[in-house]
Amino acid sequence: MPNLLLLRHGESQWNLENRFTGWTDVSLSPKGEQEAHEAGEKLKSYKFDKAYTSVLKRAIDTLQIVLKITGQQHIPIEYDKALNERHYGALQGLNKAETAKKYGDGQVKLWRRSYDVPPPNDVTELNPLGMSESLKDTAARTLPYFESRIMPDIRAGKNILVAAHGNSLRSIVMQLDNLTKEQVIELNIPTGVPLLYVYDAKGNITEHRYL
Repeated sequence: MPNLLLLRHGESQWNLENRFTGWTDVSLSPKGEQEAHEAGEKLKSYKFDKAYTSVLKRAIDTLQIVLKITGQQHIPIEYDKALNERHYGALQGLNKAETAKKYGDGQVKLWRRSYDVPPPNDVTELNPLGMSESLKDTAARTLPYFESRIMPDIRAGKNILVAAHGNSLRSIVMQLDNLTKEQVIELNIPTGVPLLYVYDAKGNITEHRYL
């Protein structure tokens, strides 16, 4: 029975500072590195055929730490921006608590957790298109990639590790767990805790749990 392991990167420096990160390429915090080590220890008994990750270093570094601890640095790794965190537009870099004071807790929760409410756009030198993404927008790039690249490996009986981000993984879990738009608001993927999905020979999920 093939295993799919989903892993959100360990705490990043901007997670530590309570800032909206999005596509900003920040590093893991010391705690995040420790979380990645702990995830690796939990995954020592699992053998992987391939790994997938985003092009952002906090996910890549988490994956590399896990593969080193499990002795599996040799497996193929595919990097793709389809697995990147959602783009937070004008919110990127802002402190979440200060933003909540300015706009209200309810509005910030909608921006962070809702399915189809994107953060405000902001055209800047680093974001010339004023890009921002809701979870729905994130799913529009993450799920086709998941279905076309990752699921064929699962159906072929391979064990797969995906190291990605809170919202790219929320979009995948929303589909795997058949969550509604209302239910996904309460879904939060913790940093550095592996989420296991076990599949049967027909491609059906028989078990899923955090390790």
